[in-house]
Amino acid sequence: FLGAGKPPMYGDYEAQRHWQEITYNLPIRQWYFNTSDNNLQYWGLDYPPLTAYHSFVCAYIAKLINPDWVALHTSRGYESQPHKLFMRTTVFVADLLVYIPAVILYCFSLKETSAKKKASTCALCILLYPGLILIDHGHFQYPLSLGLALWAVLCLSHDWDLLGSVAFCLALNYKQMELYHSLPFFCYLLGKCFKKGLKGKGLVLLVKLAGTVLLSFAACWLPFGTDVEQIMQVLRRLFPIDRGLFEACMFSSPTHCPDKVANIWCSLSVLIKIKNVISPRTQLKLSFAVTFLSLLPACIKLTVQPSLRALKFALVSCALSFFLFSFQVHEKSILLVSVPVCLVINEIPFMATWFLLVSTFSLLPLLLKDGLLLPYAVTTPAFLAVCLASFSILEKTSAEDLHLKAFSLSLKGYVSWFKSFPRIVKSLFLLSLALMGALSVLSAAAPPPQRLPDLFPLAVAVVSCLHFLLFLVYFNVVILWDSKNRGQKKIS
Repeated sequence: FLGAGKPPMYGDYEAQRHWQEITYNLPIRQWYFNTSDNNLQYWGLDYPPLTAYHSFVCAYIAKLINPDWVALHTSRGYESQPHKLFMRTTVFVADLLVYIPAVILYCFSLKETSAKKKASTCALCILLYPGLILIDHGHFQYPLSLGLALWAVLCLSHDWDLLGSVAFCLALNYKQMELYHSLPFFCYLLGKCFKKGLKGKGLVLLVKLAGTVLLSFAACWLPFGTDVEQIMQVLRRLFPIDRGLFEACMFSSPTHCPDKVANIWCSLSVLIKIKNVISPRTQLKLSFAVTFLSLLPACIKLTVQPSLRALKFALVSCALSFFLFSFQVHEKSILLVSVPVCLVINEIPFMATWFLLVSTFSLLPLLLKDGLLLPYAVTTPAFLAVCLASFSILEKTSAEDLHLKAFSLSLKGYVSWFKSFPRIVKSLFLLSLALMGALSVLSAAAPPPQRLPDLFPLAVAVVSCLHFLLFLVYFNVVILWDSKNRGQKKIS
């Protein structure tokens, strides 16, 4: 894992271990404050309360096994093999309890995959997505927020709107990056209230949803709610806007450069040094404006025509807008786009597989620093092979297969080459695979030019960003030209 055995920070694994140390040994009122026992410059807590509570539970178990693992101060940089096994087990348990059941139940609820064999195939492809495997088990993260978001979609698919709201509130209170998904959930439920009528059942549902959200947040923040300064300090830790547009990570350690992210700002910085020409406050306003404008069409369409199908595609589009244009983006935030893409892999297997491959490729610089080249080289082709075998993706490139039939009809008489669209798309896909493969080999095996030490990471970021921009256009076209509004009883 990144930074292992390298003081003073030791990497993301140490961050998770350190949060267990401070949550177990310090009173709640000190968890987010800088004190002599809690140096916020050393992996200070910067995730919402549910992450802290989860760290405390893990720490309680760790203390029972070996108190040295969470001893205050003296446990810094602790990396014994038994402890690594314990930490990796906690991730696996989180997978088993939250993420994997959500995926399996989701796939067996799909209309188009009612046959058990098809549902199993869909679940296998989602669970084999290499990006999540490599980040959770290699870079060392917990899948709980993404798993809870999946549970929210699953609940909404059965009209359990209040339970779905609780699940998403828990996801948001585990990681603030779930804001990427917040607008689609909000617009879908608001649109549903409008559809029922705001003078009748719709108003009742709206009141119930508002109460559910307030109660969920109150329960999560209860230990901090007695003091306004406590709440403000937690919020400052969650949203450190003073760090600037590019400072996705709190710490600029020599083992990790946060600037090589496959979004528009980092890609543009190759040509224009945005940090030097625009003030931090202007950067914040600019990123907010561009993000808001890019996700607005999908949100309006979802509010006006709420459906589960539209919700899933809006989750993809809005999360991708946040990743490309928002403030302080981390490489691994692409997972917030990838998991919703997994939800539509049965509907658009070709484009979903292509996106998931690109998203994994965009993580390559981070994976190389983590020493995960071999797992990357094994899991990515394996995922592609399973998708090829399961969905025959190369045979599903027609306008109808890609949900572009309505769009193509609107262009009839204007775009003469649309008939050759499947062949063009297939050729672009193969070209994309070749380019990603070549850059992967160069990044892993070739030394960069002395004058351009960051050439390969930048190339990976820019190539991935161009892909993501095209995917953003594609998903918005699918949403805006989609006239389907399927039933609410099952996931469509």
